[in-house]
Amino acid sequence: MNGLRLLPWSGPEGKPCYLSTDDDNSRLSRKADQIETLQLGMATQLLEHSKALLTNEKVGVVELRFLACRLTEALRDTLRVAESRGGRLLAYVEDGSDELDEGHPERRPG
Repeated sequence: MNGLRLLPWSGPEGKPCYLSTDDDNSRLSRKADQIETLQLGMATQLLEHSKALLTNEKVGVVELRFLACRLTEALRDTLRVAESRGGRLLAYVEDGSDELDEGHPERRPG
């Protein structure tokens, strides 16, 4: 795969970071995969927590504002992961590869 990979973290001033490599199994690529997995897991846990919090009528404005901030962060991270994986999938398809790579979660069918 050629091209730039959007990494799951930001650089100075919140600007996106990219990795230029042909090695999907490089140390930095694997670290990015791990962080993406962690971010998606945290978003899932936060969503479950928010369901419980929103059903509690005694929750105050401060707690709801805190929840909104965390959900915003999780959504930002999730969208970045989706953009990164979508770009890599598109590059993979454009390379003319017929089979999906079982070693990479973003390339597994279904």
